[in-house]
Amino acid sequence: MSPMDAPQNRTLSDPGQLLRPRHPHRAALLTNPYLLLAIGPLFWSGNHIIGRAIAGDVPPGGLAVLRWTLAALVLLPFALPHLRRDWPALTAKPWTLVLLAMAGGGIFGTLQFIGLQYTVAFHAAVFNSTVPAFIVLAGGLIFRDSVRLTQVVGIVTSFAGVLVIIAKGDPAVLAALHFNGGDLIILANMALFAVYSACLRLRPAMHWMTFIIALSVVSALANVPLAILEAQDGEPLRANWLTAGTVAYVGIFASVIAYGCWSHGVEKIGAARASVFLHLIPLYGALLSTLLLGETIGLHHAVGLVLIFAGVTLASRKSS
Repeated sequence: MSPMDAPQNRTLSDPGQLLRPRHPHRAALLTNPYLLLAIGPLFWSGNHIIGRAIAGDVPPGGLAVLRWTLAALVLLPFALPHLRRDWPALTAKPWTLVLLAMAGGGIFGTLQFIGLQYTVAFHAAVFNSTVPAFIVLAGGLIFRDSVRLTQVVGIVTSFAGVLVIIAKGDPAVLAALHFNGGDLIILANMALFAVYSACLRLRPAMHWMTFIIALSVVSALANVPLAILEAQDGEPLRANWLTAGTVAYVGIFASVIAYGCWSHGVEKIGAARASVFLHLIPLYGALLSTLLLGETIGLHHAVGLVLIFAGVTLASRKSS
């Protein structure tokens, strides 16, 4: 057999080969941190809508257990070779991984859906846009990170774009906001995610699939007690299409894909520069509402779009 024939008969001893593009240009595109950081918020934008849609029907603890269990099971066939190789790294600093998993998945993901039971997606979008500032603050307090002026200007500019979109260009909408306990939960949760993002630099060197599986396993186990309490209080998970669809979306798109993209992007360009991409979430939400719900595109969408992209460009630039 000639070398030219060998690839035709190779076996998939490593299922991860399915995820490796054969074309180098395509591979470079799929690993571009800026593209990945734009993809993660796209799938997270759906969480605000789903969180309100399932309020009172799908308990957050039970959802979290199924969400993270599904994420681990989906990745497992592809991650086995990496798990074997990364096992020493997993066991060397287990508590680092546990703390990251709890902050970024086990607690954060569940509190998000708990908070959305008591507030509206509109408020969640406002508070979500505080994360970039929280990340810069967390990096400065924990790691003494320096902050560039262009980062601050970029964050402020993109945040202004977010406010234009969610207020539909009317300042009176923002002035009329009233907050409740659910809003406080969401705001505290945003600060928690900021700490998680800033501390991703502490993650032991390992493949992204290994890390997401570890995060998923810890997050699922951490939510088992809450799921048991929900069942005892008369809030068990119901076997219906709403539950199945919710679990499928948050388990695959908002967990495996979004967390994988976010972790890789933060690893490449740093949490502070990556943080501003979270301002894309309300923009995506507005665009999805236009496409799926038939809402019209107004001038405020265009203005917000320009401000967000200008801010993202400024904040994500490399320092000169």
